[in-house]
Amino acid sequence: MKFIKYIASLVVGGILLSSCEKKDYPAGLPEYEHHYYAIFVPNNNTGVSVTRNQAALIKFPVQFYSTFTRNYDAVAKYAIVNPATGAAVLDQDYSIVDKNGNKITPDGNGAYSITFPKAVQATDTVYIKLLNSAVAGTRRMEVQIQENKTDQFYVDIFSTAFRRPVEIK
Repeated sequence: MKFIKYIASLVVGGILLSSCEKKDYPAGLPEYEHHYYAIFVPNNNTGVSVTRNQAALIKFPVQFYSTFTRNYDAVAKYAIVNPATGAAVLDQDYSIVDKNGNKITPDGNGAYSITFPKAVQATDTVYIKLLNSAVAGTRRMEVQIQENKTDQFYVDIFSTAFRRPVEIK
């Protein structure tokens, strides 16, 4: 009998709580209407180990988060960051390329760009081509998505998915 009373009181409590007045909250704050995120997929900072003679391109998918369609293109930036020792060398150990394997060059600050037309949510990819360097030893680098703040938009990052350490063996 106690069990039935307990269940009945839970059901009555649930009904009372669900009948509370619903409030309409705004969809967002104006200061965040042009704020987007770009992250690596999967959502983590896990490293990758590859062999220097790998012929296939290394692919790092990048997810761009947006709930809008705008009259401008949002641009995510990424750069290659090297450790103090054992650094992989651009155009010796690897090249940054497009999906067809054609080399692309960074801007004046050493950053590469991924453009998301009309700031629509999408997934794109960072491609790295290994050059089978004859230099002995393990080489390291890190691909990092960077914040990109302009007068029109701000492409931000997640601390859990903004970098991909790469080890070339």
